[in-house]
Amino acid sequence: MRKNIVLLLFFLLAACQPFSSETETPTLPTIELPENAQNEVIEIPLDIGYGVDGGWYELYFTDPIHPDADSLRGGPDRRLASAIDDARLSVDLAVYSFSLWSIRDAILDALHRGVQVRIVMESSNRDRDVPQELTGAGITILGDRREGLMHDKFVIIDRSELWIGSMNFTIGGGYKDNNNLMRIHSQKIIENYQTEFNEMFEDDHFGPDTVSDTPNPVTFVNGTMIETYFSPDDGVADVIVDLISNADESIYFMAYSFTSDPISEAIQARAAEGVTVAGVMDYSQMRSNQGGEYDTFAQAGYDVHTDGIDGLMHHKVFIIDEQIVITGSYNFSRSAEERNDENILVFYNTDIAEEFLKEFERVKAQVVTPETSE
Repeated sequence: MRKNIVLLLFFLLAACQPFSSETETPTLPTIELPENAQNEVIEIPLDIGYGVDGGWYELYFTDPIHPDADSLRGGPDRRLASAIDDARLSVDLAVYSFSLWSIRDAILDALHRGVQVRIVMESSNRDRDVPQELTGAGITILGDRREGLMHDKFVIIDRSELWIGSMNFTIGGGYKDNNNLMRIHSQKIIENYQTEFNEMFEDDHFGPDTVSDTPNPVTFVNGTMIETYFSPDDGVADVIVDLISNADESIYFMAYSFTSDPISEAIQARAAEGVTVAGVMDYSQMRSNQGGEYDTFAQAGYDVHTDGIDGLMHHKVFIIDEQIVITGSYNFSRSAEERNDENILVFYNTDIAEEFLKEFERVKAQVVTPETSE
């Protein structure tokens, strides 16, 4: 059903507007997605972590088990800091928490160059040292001032590039936890995130106060279809359930917090039909969450594990049929669905899926398997 709707939507979009560089010869998400080899994927060397360049995107992963991770230098944050160093007009940040000095220094340098810097944050984290330093330098940081979390992690630079992912801009996020960070060049996707940022910073609308007004919920970049969703206004859980329910062969996931019954039930329904299910979940969340789904999956015999690192398994990722990737800030929980400011992107691209599968295998190689509850 979803695939038919997507096809219909594509043809309607095609009839209403000419193709630009972002809508050139789109690859449709039919039952058999093509290789999406429009751009060669090239490795980006990092001192600590992994990176690839796919032309219109760059994708990075942290590496908390690297022997030099304690140096707190040379990870994916360095690439983001370098991008901020190149900013000439504006830097807009929506961050849950902030303690990385690489990003702090880049922002202060940008401010001193005359770049406009605006920040929205989770209010409960504004009293940390780095936000206080930035406020003292004259940067306006708007907190959400509400019970739900401002849980986004994205940066818009010069309204020409977007950085998104699961990585908080913290020492733990960059060097102790498993995380992803993605750089995207797409004016339509940037317009989506700029609209969301302005709702928070300019209109002071957070959580349930926001409205669903994403300008380009579906767009194409070099043949890759990409969907953008924000929570709580876009019904993200239903989107994820719909995608999982159409899985034909496999569902892989990496989850920090997983307490969503609807998403769990969708996975169980596909597993009952023979779809492969495998996942890695954060150990600390598995131990502390009420209503967590680890025991349900383990007792059903799925290939699920908890992470084996001292930090957090902080990804929020689904990889469906090795072709579709869901990623962003959205934990698979009721709070993410109903209260927090969150975002996800859905990529229909086998190259991106392959890179996330590599990360899944890296994380899985570090797992432990605790006993399930009685």
